[in-house]
Amino acid sequence: MPRPCGSSTGEPAAEGERAYLVGGNWKCNGTVESVKELIKVFNEAGPIPANVEVAVCAPFIHIPLCLELLRDDIAVGAQNAGVNEKPGAYTGEICASQLVDIGCTWVCIGHSERREGFEMVGEDNELVAKKVKVCLDAGLKVMFAIGEKKEERESGVTLEVCAKQLEPAAKLLSKEDWANVAIAYEPVWAIGTGLTATPEMAQETHAGIRQWMSDNVGADVASAIRIQYGGSMKGANAKDLLAQPDIDGGLIGGASLKADFFNVVNGIP
Repeated sequence: MPRPCGSSTGEPAAEGERAYLVGGNWKCNGTVESVKELIKVFNEAGPIPANVEVAVCAPFIHIPLCLELLRDDIAVGAQNAGVNEKPGAYTGEICASQLVDIGCTWVCIGHSERREGFEMVGEDNELVAKKVKVCLDAGLKVMFAIGEKKEERESGVTLEVCAKQLEPAAKLLSKEDWANVAIAYEPVWAIGTGLTATPEMAQETHAGIRQWMSDNVGADVASAIRIQYGGSMKGANAKDLLAQPDIDGGLIGGASLKADFFNVVNGIP
């Protein structure tokens, strides 16, 4: 049975302009019933601006429900994938080709919570880059998360930290690969804390990331790549953040679990 039809409003991004990307990261949240309720809210939320691409990265167990019930103009993604290129003896892992097979479009790789680890060793920059490449080769689009901790921000090394996270990927990915990557800049100190970088702070970092991409990958890639902001973005602050020239959308955590997600979607200039 086909998914419910979505609807759009306004004009799509002009040729040469970056379409916005608003991604929802549901993290480890939701029951079957609560996800059904959230899907109902999204399905009834009205049209999506034509210059915005929307995706939700659901827990693995809720992906089939989203692919069955969620409106068809919201892409469905996962929050992680294994570094293994093919299925096999990788207990507990789900590989990128399996996500493609079930119908996923996007995957989030390198989120700070996975880099930090959950009472286990976190994912380092090289592993994250390998995962990005494996996912792209399988046919997924990737929200590639980077960002600094509070002490790194206060020490003035934000861009150096971001560069170290980007460098292994720059070595592995071709220019063509980058067409299917969005960089999700998430200041770790602002994730789930209620703290948010000011629009000016976020813009400065986004501009620095784009300049690094221009210097190290290519000006054409840098101009085209979308850089999302993630770090307690919600309806109340989305408009001011999204008005910045180098902020091309958001990767939304808590607000993506409620109707406020669409306030972000509709906060696009």
